[in-house]
Amino acid sequence: MRKILLFLTIVLLVIITAGCGKESKAKEDHVSKVTIGYFPNLNHAPAIVAKEKQLFEKQLGDDIEVEYITFSGGSDFMTALTAGEIDAGIVGPGPAMNSYTSGVDVKTIASASTGGTVIMSRKDSGILDPEDIEDHTFISPHVGCTHNVQFETYMKNYLDVTSSRTGGTMTHVTGKPAQYSTMFENGDIDVATAPEPWASVLESEGNHVVIDTPDISFGETLPAAIFVTTEAWIDNHPTIVQNIIDAHEEAIDFINENESEAINLTIEGIHDVTGQELEREIMENAWTRTFFQADVDEEVIQEFGDASFDLKFLKEEPDFSNFVDKQFLN
Repeated sequence: MRKILLFLTIVLLVIITAGCGKESKAKEDHVSKVTIGYFPNLNHAPAIVAKEKQLFEKQLGDDIEVEYITFSGGSDFMTALTAGEIDAGIVGPGPAMNSYTSGVDVKTIASASTGGTVIMSRKDSGILDPEDIEDHTFISPHVGCTHNVQFETYMKNYLDVTSSRTGGTMTHVTGKPAQYSTMFENGDIDVATAPEPWASVLESEGNHVVIDTPDISFGETLPAAIFVTTEAWIDNHPTIVQNIIDAHEEAIDFINENESEAINLTIEGIHDVTGQELEREIMENAWTRTFFQADVDEEVIQEFGDASFDLKFLKEEPDFSNFVDKQFLN
């Protein structure tokens, strides 16, 4: 009799535990709104296309509202992610990696694009080659952002030239890429680390390509934009994270299979945010320097992190072995 009672007790506990597990999982995945962050740049076209085609909405269903917030720089994006103002989204690897090494909860769950960084010089600056850049002023969206690290890595490795931040002669300022044209016209800056499509805008205005995408450090291998969330969100909302990445991959497939329409959608998406309507010819030129994929090259991430440390953007030698979580990729 005792054996029978013990057996029935164990069975009852198993049933209760299983029921609690299902209830817990349901609670984990229940949210009423998901907020996605991204930049109005070509590298972030997967988010723009996903928004315009309502791919996140379709994957998440009618019960979840999708909100979008745009940013001009990675530090603002990471602040918003840390504060819970956004749940996931696309950002440059530099800011995300800098935050990760500072103990911020951030995980890369997909790539968005590679390429798209071009070093431009003002047409009347006299700068035609990288060797001419020393002693001049350059701009990037933010200190330590992806484009900043790519440019300074190139200048240090090939020309032994650094910024004044590390004792060199180049002066560094920051500003929004959409404003680079005006700053060039005013003579405020000499060189721009320009993400596409803003590089092609500057090029169309007669400014010079000094270092093109294939030649800049990590130019065609480093993810120019990555899709990130937090480990807490992955743990608490794995089904939603999977739905988000399914939509993200659907957007990338659409871009690669429908280039003409994707260009139109990206032009419209950038105009909606910045008020600047880019000519199609400019976007087509920018498109040739940008490549869209969801897979992440973890080795390149580590190499980029080592370069950031070498340039003193990071205080300690980094380890990015747990920075990438590829479980949601198909």
